[in-house]
Amino acid sequence: MKQDINRLEILNAITPLIENTAMRYNLIPIEIDFSKENHRWFLRIFLYSSDHPITLDDCENITRSLEGFLEELIPVKYYLEVSSPGLERKFKSEKEFFIFKGKRISLKLKEPLEGETEKIFKGEIIDYDTNEGLTFFRFDDGNELQIPKSNIQSAKLYID
Repeated sequence: MKQDINRLEILNAITPLIENTAMRYNLIPIEIDFSKENHRWFLRIFLYSSDHPITLDDCENITRSLEGFLEELIPVKYYLEVSSPGLERKFKSEKEFFIFKGKRISLKLKEPLEGETEKIFKGEIIDYDTNEGLTFFRFDDGNELQIPKSNIQSAKLYID
């Protein structure tokens, strides 16, 4: 028997639980994804910590703390994956600009800025405003740029 699953409804139900559990361990879930691949459901949680690299212990603590509660909220068999986001992962939400404020990123624009030809920059997040967009320090010339969020195609952490 085929079971209809409302993915967004499940995500809305489990997100506060995951966020509160992560907070107890001084962790931030920067992405929570519940999706079906090859006829199997996966719940993927990507964690970040501002004061230490994510460890196997961090992932294990979150997994063990969530197991029983998630079973009650998710009405289908699923596979749980808890990990760090990795260095090459593109930002998936605006909140990551806030989380990674002060960090180095590689930024790709949809259109070059006025008077520019390049669309890819490396620099540091100075600030982010949901209306104004990104304030960005560009490494190659030391300029501070204001980039409208509508012109941001992608961003990811940049490691030297």
